[in-house]
Amino acid sequence: MAADYPEIDIAPFIDHALLTPTATPEQVEQWCEEAYRFNFAAVCLYPAYVKQAVELLHGKEPKVCTVIGFPAGATTSAVKLYEAQEAADSGATELDVMINLGWLKAGKTEEVHREIAEICEATGQTIKVILETNLLTDAEKKLAAEISMEAGATFLKTSTGWNGGATVADVQLLKEVAKERVGIKASGGIRTVNQALDLILAGATRLGTSRGIDLIRQRDNLEKSG
Repeated sequence: MAADYPEIDIAPFIDHALLTPTATPEQVEQWCEEAYRFNFAAVCLYPAYVKQAVELLHGKEPKVCTVIGFPAGATTSAVKLYEAQEAADSGATELDVMINLGWLKAGKTEEVHREIAEICEATGQTIKVILETNLLTDAEKKLAAEISMEAGATFLKTSTGWNGGATVADVQLLKEVAKERVGIKASGGIRTVNQALDLILAGATRLGTSRGIDLIRQRDNLEKSG
């Protein structure tokens, strides 16, 4: 490993994401196989593929994660709750839930809290609340993080990747707010192993990326040259 970084095995941090609109069942099978082979934390897929992934990863370590209200977060609370319950009933054990940013910016904090709390209570699963930090002020990021934690979130997730990606500054801010009460998932735009390591050192406990295989290969090359 390069001298600037401690030796960190990044594989257990990775949520291996397949969230392109054109994702196929064949790709789902590939992503699940890769998640198992490389010891990734989870595979993250659209709800339509949860059952397939659960069958493929039955008895294996990687978790099956899906997205709820993705990517805009502006569907109704009832729709999000149904989507979350169906995903959990299908076997997903981790749900990445997009908050309603319009409500947050309008000061409807009780509605934001209620929506997340209902999903947490109804499913009993690991809930990663997506804050979409690139669209928020620092004050809004802190507010969204506090609401999410109070509602029962297990992780704070930076981004969908559709409006910019994770930054070290945002991970550090969320770590400061979280005070180790919840995990932090950095997601979006993670293309190099140096980025991944910087985010981990800043406080990320998960990394959402579709480039997990590339990151592992880059890490291996760093170790060889280090």
